[in-house]
Amino acid sequence: MLVVLPIRTESAIRRLPLVNYGLIGVNVFCFMLFNVLSAAPLIAFKTRVLALHSAEPAFHEFFSYQFVHADAMHLLGNMLFLWVFGNSVNSKMGDVPYLLFYLAGGVFSGWGFSAVTPGPTDLVGASGAIASVTTAYLVLFPRSRILVLLWVFIFIHFIQVPAMLMIGLKIIVWDNIIAPGLHSGQDAVANSAHLAGYFFGFVSALGMLLVRALPRDQFDILALWKRWHQRREFASAMGKPGAAEGAQFGSVARVAPVDAKQRALEEKRLDDITSAKTKIVESLEREDLEAAVRSYEALLAIDANQCLSERHQLAVARGYYGNGQSPQAAAAFERFVSCYPNAADSGDLRLLLGIIYARDLSQYEAADKHLAQSLKTLRDPARLGQCREWLERVREALGRVAPDG
Repeated sequence: MLVVLPIRTESAIRRLPLVNYGLIGVNVFCFMLFNVLSAAPLIAFKTRVLALHSAEPAFHEFFSYQFVHADAMHLLGNMLFLWVFGNSVNSKMGDVPYLLFYLAGGVFSGWGFSAVTPGPTDLVGASGAIASVTTAYLVLFPRSRILVLLWVFIFIHFIQVPAMLMIGLKIIVWDNIIAPGLHSGQDAVANSAHLAGYFFGFVSALGMLLVRALPRDQFDILALWKRWHQRREFASAMGKPGAAEGAQFGSVARVAPVDAKQRALEEKRLDDITSAKTKIVESLEREDLEAAVRSYEALLAIDANQCLSERHQLAVARGYYGNGQSPQAAAAFERFVSCYPNAADSGDLRLLLGIIYARDLSQYEAADKHLAQSLKTLRDPARLGQCREWLERVREALGRVAPDG
């Protein structure tokens, strides 16, 4: 006996996935009503009114069939996958967009089932909608890992599997090779609903990322493809005679044979940068500031010019500042204002940076520069007064006169 069950993902859930909890609750309630009570009128109503009839489907059936199930194993399997993958997708999309996405995935899956079904057949279950959620998870969190329960005879093991491998094997191996061979008739035809759901979830989630309807980050599938494309372009560029030397020494470089080892080292450096950034963000999501700082310092050791996203760079800088590590805080804030000079709170951050340089580090030239720039952008009277006060102290230490503006 071999049982493979996903238990949870490692992707962070930033807000409570209320809609996903609600969908699970509605599915369980409908199962209790139509399957556990087993009253003949209810069973007849489920079959006649709620199931999707492929021959002549009514409009409401494309929605109602998603919330009724054939048996307990059908329900439990679906709800497990909805719990494991749906919570993260709900958290990423938000409640209302996720609900619309979920229902649309179920509708598209029902349409796919009706389009290919050779004869009058009924369809029930949330499998199509959950298939949409599963591939949406793959688009949004392709580098995530999944904790899997592996039960082989009497032995139980827990292993971590990359999401791309887990979902890919389910779609390619299970849904297209194993499942069709195990079932025939209605069960085999219903597999088309799963495939339609997978297609809908992948394409619609990818489309939402492309049009920025969903927030982009460095972990989604587009970012993954972009890094792969950059590595490929780099390898191609470095494959030209003299390219490596030209990149290192500029126009004075001598043409030399291509160094495959050097290309491999550069590709490893890019992978190390990506890995360090991933660890930083994962640590910040877990609110493990100490681990985030360690990974940030590892990132700077690889490339001192690296910068995180606005939110994460600011979180690391504030973490240093909160721990009283003034030199590191100043460097991290300096990197932020350099990378994001037009950020909404750049005036406040330059004020803080000027104070750190003046009060904690006695670097008055650097403090003067940031306080003067902050004075031009601040609008809050209290902040303006504080900036003028510190600028006066700094100019006094430098033997200059502070401006009135």
